Amino acid sequence: MDVKSAFLNGFIEEEVYVRQPPGFESVRFPDRVYKLRKALYSVKQALRASYARLKSFLLKSGFVMGSVDKTLFLLSRGSDTLIVQIYVDDIIFGGSSNALVSSFAEQMSREFEMSLMGELQFYLGLQIKQGLEGTFVHQAMYTRNVLKKFNKGDSKPMTTPMSTNTVLDAYEDGEAVDQKEFRGMIGSLLYLTATRPDIQFAVCLCARYQTSPKTSHRQAVKRNFSYLKCTPELGLWYSSDSSLSLRGFSDADHAGCQIDRKSTSSTCQLLGTSLVSWSSRKQASVALSTTEAEYVAAASCCSQLLWLKATLSDFSLRFGRIPLLVASTSAISIAKNPILHSKTKHIDVRFHFLRDHYEKGDIDLVHVVSANKLADIFTKPIEFDAFTHLRGELGVLQVEGVDNALIKGEIESQWTGLIALLV
Repeated sequence: MDVKSAFLNGFIEEEVYVRQPPGFESVRFPDRVYKLRKALYSVKQALRASYARLKSFLLKSGFVMGSVDKTLFLLSRGSDTLIVQIYVDDIIFGGSSNALVSSFAEQMSREFEMSLMGELQFYLGLQIKQGLEGTFVHQAMYTRNVLKKFNKGDSKPMTTPMSTNTVLDAYEDGEAVDQKEFRGMIGSLLYLTATRPDIQFAVCLCARYQTSPKTSHRQAVKRNFSYLKCTPELGLWYSSDSSLSLRGFSDADHAGCQIDRKSTSSTCQLLGTSLVSWSSRKQASVALSTTEAEYVAAASCCSQLLWLKATLSDFSLRFGRIPLLVASTSAISIAKNPILHSKTKHIDVRFHFLRDHYEKGDIDLVHVVSANKLADIFTKPIEFDAFTHLRGELGVLQVEGVDNALIKGEIESQWTGLIALLV
């Protein structure tokens, strides 16, 4: 659903004045200004005023606002539920009852000037394909447009986004490249990571050198485009039969940055077999050991799991101890054993909340074997076989032209061993 003239619907509480627009000047009072009662485009208060009116209308209609996400609204009618998500002037809604959905559409059309777009298929550059077996989210059209924009359609296909031999640093003596073009390529690739977690690490690593890019940095970015040419149809698969168990993975590459020797934290969170959140970012401080780097990464993953836990509570989903799978047994020991804290005082205090939430029972720290380290794909370049294995376990697949039943069976078989380990 699209809200037409969304920024003209809100009432302004502050005093805002505008000059008399051309063609609407007052002959009697040519030197006066207009006082706004409702929002106009380019007025800073327009977005807030529009959201306030829409929120007020939904709350009066019986909706309940999400406790974490303030753009989420839920309505319950007996055993049926209606979910509404707002993004600026676009609204995504769905429910368990066709009558409830139709009633909401009619109610909104009476109050606002709306345009019903039908079933969700394209949203903010994301292509959505829904079916009984699940939902496939991808950016194939955007990928082709990016390849065409930067003239990479004829590049040699690559099977991985980054070579395992790639080492990037400042290269102060290297040949400089066009900074505007380099930043444009990075920005285009960063938006693509919304559905392509397989390129997250490679893109974020190249993004660190936007201030003074060299030829070597540009070559690394071009490798990403070559990989995209080989895999334009990949996207995220969300199975409708996936369980609603929340789990997280964390990993770290100790002193991976060649400039300041800071480590890279990588985390991913899954709801059943569906990847819902992931990150790959450089840590704020230098870690003195692999254990410390892994501990900091686990703390970051813990905070994201707690946020997801609170968000999912709005959907009446309750979780006990959430498993957090960590690659380092030493990092787990720091969180579980308070005696080790006397030897780890150099670790920033803000990361020690990991142990607090372990004691509260919010999370359960579990060691994960190398074969199931899903966060590895966000930490460092890896070989093709391991890369494709982790990519498949994260649900990054090509659904177009592939039997959904086969995909479902493939993902379930990959998770059987890991779920048994957690139990």
